[in-house]
Amino acid sequence: MAELLLELFSEEIPARMQEQAADNLKDLLVTALTDNGLKPEGVDTHSTPRRLTVVVRGLPEAQADVREERRGPRSDAPQKAIEGFLKGAGVTLEQVEYRDMPKGTFLFAIIERKGQSTAEVLPGLIGGAIAKLSWPKSMRWGDRSERWVRPLHSILCLFAGATVPVTFGPVTSGNTTCGHRFHAPGAFAVTDFADYQAKLRDGWVMLDREERKQQIAGIAQQLAAAEGLHLKDDPGLLDEVAGLVEWPVPLIASIDQDFMDLPAEVLTTSMRSHQKYFATQHPDGTLAARFIVVANLQAADGGASIVAGNEKVLRARLSDARFFWDQDRKRRLDSRLPDLDPIVFHARMGSVGAKARRIGALAGWLASHVGADLSSSSRAGLLAKADLTTGMVGEFPELQGTMGRYYARLDGEAEVVAEAVRSHYSPAGPADDCPSEPVSVAVALADKLDSLAGFFAIDERPTGSKDPFALRRAALGVIRIVLENGLRLPLQPVLHQAYGGIQGDLTGNLLSVDQTSSGILAFIAERLRVHLRGAGVRHDLIAAVMALGTEDDLVRLVARVEALSGLVGSDDGANLLAAYRRAANILRIEEKNDGQTWTGPADRGLLVDQAELHLGQALFDAGTNADSALAAEDFAAAMAAMAALRGPVDAFFEGVTVNADDPALRANRLKLLAEIRATLHRVADFSKIEG
Repeated sequence: MAELLLELFSEEIPARMQEQAADNLKDLLVTALTDNGLKPEGVDTHSTPRRLTVVVRGLPEAQADVREERRGPRSDAPQKAIEGFLKGAGVTLEQVEYRDMPKGTFLFAIIERKGQSTAEVLPGLIGGAIAKLSWPKSMRWGDRSERWVRPLHSILCLFAGATVPVTFGPVTSGNTTCGHRFHAPGAFAVTDFADYQAKLRDGWVMLDREERKQQIAGIAQQLAAAEGLHLKDDPGLLDEVAGLVEWPVPLIASIDQDFMDLPAEVLTTSMRSHQKYFATQHPDGTLAARFIVVANLQAADGGASIVAGNEKVLRARLSDARFFWDQDRKRRLDSRLPDLDPIVFHARMGSVGAKARRIGALAGWLASHVGADLSSSSRAGLLAKADLTTGMVGEFPELQGTMGRYYARLDGEAEVVAEAVRSHYSPAGPADDCPSEPVSVAVALADKLDSLAGFFAIDERPTGSKDPFALRRAALGVIRIVLENGLRLPLQPVLHQAYGGIQGDLTGNLLSVDQTSSGILAFIAERLRVHLRGAGVRHDLIAAVMALGTEDDLVRLVARVEALSGLVGSDDGANLLAAYRRAANILRIEEKNDGQTWTGPADRGLLVDQAELHLGQALFDAGTNADSALAAEDFAAAMAAMAALRGPVDAFFEGVTVNADDPALRANRLKLLAEIRATLHRVADFSKIEG
């Protein structure tokens, strides 16, 4: 067993692409190796701004010898068939064996291939893996066909200490690499991964991403703590900055006090999004006038020049923000509403101004359904998009909604209106909080439902992995808002209302309101399946409840699923499920034989056996009790009514022959089985349940 070391050394790779590229390269290599009989014991990956590294441990030094038997045609087969077999197997007639089989004498070719040495196989496999590695964005060398994310400088490739000859584009592999761009730019040779990692460390490169993250976080926290501050937690920024430096050196710098009266979100966005600085906070959580910048070198002056330079850059950035803040406050937020009309929301769905008016109207309609004030909901919906025309949001798009809240407050709008303007985009992702204040809920729902109604009406829905209008996120947002706030909001009438509001602004051929709403409901149902599966709910139970096809109240639907989960998790439920399957299987077989579908109810006058009489009464009681429980939305009681069938159903199958000699008796018992199926289907489609 030996070690394979591969490093691809290039200009700076975008931080967001590094880890995924290293993992993809690993997968390509492992697949190629395994497919060629070279299964490794383990594989590790590393990435820095300038290199992707894969180390493969425990790789066989040669492929195993292969012996294959291939059966051919019978010995008396036509000559052309025999010749085709010989040619395909690569053998002559003298090399085949004749074997007597039950159906005659057959030709057998014994193919033996000597395994190649791994060193002979690797160049093609590695070159192929590098060529297959795809990037979100890439470039070519001149007129060559090969593509790479940034100019590739060198390939280091060693197997068992020897160089593996690999060529990609104009680059040919060797046994050398380079250290830090400034501290150790010269090339040096390595012999294996341990030597490689040690020499990189001597060359001012921390190869391990997690070590770089720990270095950044640890020193940054120490620098902040020395001044009585806390580092603002930002895992996403930490991960990104770890991909920007090979030798991280955190330094603390100052924000000019003249800018500290700007909104905290403006300061942190200026630092985070554009400059990749870490913010610091006072113990009470307020923003401090200090920030952490991470240098990529150990400066001779201790970092003083780096700090001064970054403070100057931030000062210029915040000066722009100050200008936008001062200019934006000269106008009321509602005075910007006419400015939304020239902005196209979608070519077939009108302007952003039209969308704002629709959100206001729909939020007002939703207010009574979510316990919100109608006037505040309508006002917040109308103002929700107004900050898109401000200079601050033009400079910092991440602050849309947030700046609207600030400007609404300054204009004297009610706090619930200002907060709804801020939160109407939420939840923007799985980790984002849902709005819970009723006015915010009404506006957030209105925004998402309006988009869904519009895009589905013009038949612009997500396909495959493509979702250019973020409709999956909108649907998941609706689901989370409804479920997390426990809203009893039947979606069918809501979607009809949304369709009615947007219909007049749409152009071109439209789907009908029923087609649109049914399409959206199916789409939301699929998103709900994904959401519940992510929460650990069994997919088959979700499918069993959704198969009823009559539920548009998400809270009630989830309650059904939870109750069904409790039923099938009990002994009675498990045995009832087995009995259901037995009944369903008998029905399926007999319906196929009879050429008809059996449905209940069974004729109670033809029930003669005590077990079937008992079952008939139990089915009546279970159906009655389940219907009452379902009407009261007591789904646990409905499931308990179903569980009570276990004993009577078991007794029926133990003591009654369904396929009786008497045709009338047989037909009636099949109808009784159909009653079992129909009764259980009042709470869920049990045919969808697994296990």
